[in-house]
Amino acid sequence: MKIITIKMNDIEIAVVESNEILITDVQSALDLMATVRYEADCDRIIINRSALIEDFFDLKTRLAGEILQKFINYHVKVAIVGDFSEFSSESLKDFIFECNKGKDIFFLSNEEEAIDKLSRA
Repeated sequence: MKIITIKMNDIEIAVVESNEILITDVQSALDLMATVRYEADCDRIIINRSALIEDFFDLKTRLAGEILQKFINYHVKVAIVGDFSEFSSESLKDFIFECNKGKDIFFLSNEEEAIDKLSRA
């Protein structure tokens, strides 16, 4: 895992790069938040969709809700970047739509959008 810090609008954002799955359960999400806070001193994180276990995107597992609630509880804003069009679940599409209307959790197609959103949120 590699953490790159970007500063935009006087806000520091951690971009987490990894070739492996980093978030597999609630504890691994908490570990990632702690690592980013310790190493980069950031409370805004950009992470690629591929760093999350596929079960995260199956809302029946409740994993997405449990993990994202931890981000909210610890006041960490997160943008998950990638292509979400392959998912056919209407409930997941609605979930993503509602998250993107908020100020804490975003599902975006690329890093540039994520930087823009997190630097204004």
